[in-house]
Amino acid sequence: MLSSDGDVMTTAGQKTLMTADDIRRALTRVAHEVLERNRGAEGLVLAGIQTRGLPLAHRLAERIAEFERTKVPIISIDISLYRDDIRFRTPIPSGTSGVPTDVERKRVILVDDVIFTGRSIRAAIDAVLDLGRPQNVQLAVLVDRGHRELPIRPDYIGKNMPTALDEQVKVHLQETDGVDEVVILKRGGG
Repeated sequence: MLSSDGDVMTTAGQKTLMTADDIRRALTRVAHEVLERNRGAEGLVLAGIQTRGLPLAHRLAERIAEFERTKVPIISIDISLYRDDIRFRTPIPSGTSGVPTDVERKRVILVDDVIFTGRSIRAAIDAVLDLGRPQNVQLAVLVDRGHRELPIRPDYIGKNMPTALDEQVKVHLQETDGVDEVVILKRGGG
């Protein structure tokens, strides 16, 4: 069933913002934008923010490889120890960041599923800077839902989706959830 704005309505209070095809098209467009802005893939490192930013980084790397015939290194960024709300959260066991490559003088592209307040991105930047001094840090997100608390803005956006504060944006990916979709729901739902 379609809503009046063309989005697919699902269960009570939940609306599908992006289907699997929408996600695929958005990532393809973002890959092209990354290559255009950086004049190719030379010197790029994709840094996937755990949990869902990492599979998105792998998908972006696949698209870039299709277009440029070169493999872009991917690192996994665990921000749990860099968060400014760590004292309010249950401690998360810290995994290794699995850093197979040097970020020194590289163009690091942080990849995440949703940007909201900007606090997770600030934590990810701190984590990257602990690994070395990149030439620059760029940001690619699948969904920008607004409501920033910090002056952080993505360089590459799959979909802009202004939301109300009482709504949640949930990204489900095949690798972590068994399905590719982005849904929005009222807080307290699903």
